[in-house]
Amino acid sequence: MPLTPLDIHNKEFARGFRGYDEDDVNEFLDQVIKDYETVIREKKELKEQVEKLDEKLSHFSNIETTLNKSILVAQETAEEVKESARKESKLIIKEAEKNADRIINEALSKSRAISLEVEELKKQAKVFKTRLKMLVEAQLDLIENDDWDSLFEMELEEDKGSSEEWDEVKY
Repeated sequence: MPLTPLDIHNKEFARGFRGYDEDDVNEFLDQVIKDYETVIREKKELKEQVEKLDEKLSHFSNIETTLNKSILVAQETAEEVKESARKESKLIIKEAEKNADRIINEALSKSRAISLEVEELKKQAKVFKTRLKMLVEAQLDLIENDDWDSLFEMELEEDKGSSEEWDEVKY
């Protein structure tokens, strides 16, 4: 057990023949007591200061641990967000590609249908042209026919009789 200032103060030395000067010893012991009390007080203050610093260190260690965990969570969340964004962008690209393919296929299909329709219209136009040509040629043949000349040569009287017949016919 360590000495206390009171132990030092109460310490009695045996007196011997020609021993130390009692006043010098007492003065020295008083000085030792004061210094020892100061050392004990400083030790107590330093101990309290160490305890406070230990508490602060513990507090800051907890904060550091919490911050490290928060940083890790933030990094993991950032990675998850990045991965989610990558997946979403891939889905958007696939969707866009599908839509583009669909639009292209629809356009090609419409183009083919229009081409077929154009070809059909060309055929119909050729048929119409041929029929029209045949009709016009038939009409020209009728006009150029000699029957018209014989009609013009008929006498007028026949024309009169014919006109009376025409009057009887009602439209």
